Amino acid sequence: MSRRCELSGVGPMVGHNVSHSNVKTKRRFLPALAPVSLQSDALGQTFKLRITNAVLRTLDFKGGLDAYLVKARDEDLSPRALKIKRQVKAKLADKAAA
Repeated sequence: MSRRCELSGVGPMVGHNVSHSNVKTKRRFLPALAPVSLQSDALGQTFKLRITNAVLRTLDFKGGLDAYLVKARDEDLSPRALKIKRQVKAKLADKAAA
């Protein structure tokens, strides 16, 4: 399983450990991923996703999973999240038409 956020696409970054004598060695900065169950209001389902803690705060701010997915760029989303986004958009379009 990759260390990549399913909603924002954030992955590991590369940097240096810097010692007191200023010797630099390579290191990886891993994202703070959390397995979370998120409720979709439009679909009435719960989805288990691995997302960063920062995206979890953003979901609360934006108003939930559906609102976040509708405005998210397709390039950032994982294939699973992209599938959920298509389902949510279809469901919202059906509600708007009815």
